[in-house]
Amino acid sequence: MMTRVDPIESVVAAQDDGRRAIVIGAGLGGLAAAMRLGAKGYRVTVIDKLDVPGGRGSALWQDGHRFDLGPTIVTVPQLYRELWAACGRDFDADVTLQALDPFYEIRWPDGTRFVAQQDTEKLRAEVAKLSPSDVAGFDRFLEDSARRYWFGFEDLGRRSMHKLWDLVKVLPTFGMLRADRSVYAHAAKRVKNEKLRMALSFHPLFIGGDPLHVTSMYILVAYLEKEFGVHYAMGGLAGMAQAMARVIEDQGGTLLMNTEADEIVVRNGSVTGVKLKSGLEMGADVVVSNADAGHTYSQLLRRHKKRRWTAAKLKRTRYSMSLFVWYFGTRGTRDQWQDVGHHTILNGSRYTGLLKDIFIKGKLCDDMSLYVHRPSVTDPSVAPEGDDTFYVLSPVPHLGHDNGVDWAAEEPKYKARMLKVLEDQLLPGLGDRISSEVVFTPETFRDRYLSPHGAGFSIEPRILQSAWFRPHNVSEEARGLYLVGAGTHPGAGVPGVISTAEVLSTLVPDAVAVK
Repeated sequence: MMTRVDPIESVVAAQDDGRRAIVIGAGLGGLAAAMRLGAKGYRVTVIDKLDVPGGRGSALWQDGHRFDLGPTIVTVPQLYRELWAACGRDFDADVTLQALDPFYEIRWPDGTRFVAQQDTEKLRAEVAKLSPSDVAGFDRFLEDSARRYWFGFEDLGRRSMHKLWDLVKVLPTFGMLRADRSVYAHAAKRVKNEKLRMALSFHPLFIGGDPLHVTSMYILVAYLEKEFGVHYAMGGLAGMAQAMARVIEDQGGTLLMNTEADEIVVRNGSVTGVKLKSGLEMGADVVVSNADAGHTYSQLLRRHKKRRWTAAKLKRTRYSMSLFVWYFGTRGTRDQWQDVGHHTILNGSRYTGLLKDIFIKGKLCDDMSLYVHRPSVTDPSVAPEGDDTFYVLSPVPHLGHDNGVDWAAEEPKYKARMLKVLEDQLLPGLGDRISSEVVFTPETFRDRYLSPHGAGFSIEPRILQSAWFRPHNVSEEARGLYLVGAGTHPGAGVPGVISTAEVLSTLVPDAVAVK
């Protein structure tokens, strides 16, 4: 575990005129941005209120367990290899990826299972087990997914969309691909079996989106999983974040942890630096905010009159759902629960009804669907020998809904309901085996990550909150200000977050060009 805190005064003294960049937030997007800026010749300082790099991809260490707090998989591994290569480094020398196959298992209360995996024929066989008549429709769905990947990810997702003309040019393709249709509606167009519709449409939940409303462009996930596989970074995403931090330091950059930004300083229409909560002002020619876009515009630029992201527009913005996450270690269970793999999804009795309650009604329900992460079957280092480490996630409404939920009172009750589901459907006898635990509620996401409404994934990726409609990577509010991370283009999810830094690198001039 690495924690880097340099004396701030020495960092200020070391900054070179014309080569200074500050990145606010050491999440994966901020770290990738710092790497890109370092490769362009900037002396970069990354500041973050947490004690370790990684943001939502960081970890907690407790009682011999490493609890990976956020993302659990790596897809599109070439993105990371390209990022490292841009810095003159070899990704595979710094990070070890372990391919996971099967990717995950989906289970329903009646005992039905669907195993997602890379081999096409095995995957078609899984479809046939649920609904033989839907195999042909599934094949078409995969073809649809591939077209959307090459357009939505490799084209739009890897270039800036900050000009209206950028949007106008692609509107015909959006229309042809029926981007107005939701992910669930597109799955329902191709297959009739309701369980298959769930299996083909739930992926937007990984990036905070409602499958009933998120644009069908996001069915591209099915293609990228099958084409490039699903991987686990040994040491977790936190280990990869540590590797990114080492690259930044090798470039001459600095990470200031336990250091919170209070304000982005703007003078005469240009950023001049960042003021810290301590009152110290650090100068910079370029400022990149990896903080949530809503926090950036409402808090970090609170004294600056804004052109586009006014309070009224931020109020209309729809945020992703939040999360209730239970991290726990179990004693002496490594050889138990043999049929429980690295990733399992436990469906409740409802799918579309539960989604409507979470995203539209903002209602906290008694029933739930769960995402279960058991990394110890792949990476024994996450737990003491013979033990297991788990994280179990349940989507819940964010704090912006006026639903009267008191999370301090609700936490033990919700955890008890979660335990019953786990014991009944997946991990019998779990309650007697728990040796260590941590719980995150929506209030944790609000306070730890400064996420508006405690949203788990920033701004929801609906069609009118995507591409040009999303907060831009280059800000309209001040010259020299840029945004990366889940709340900006191309969006949430680890590949999208890493891609925001790639887009950034096309917008920021090389350091030698800065005067």
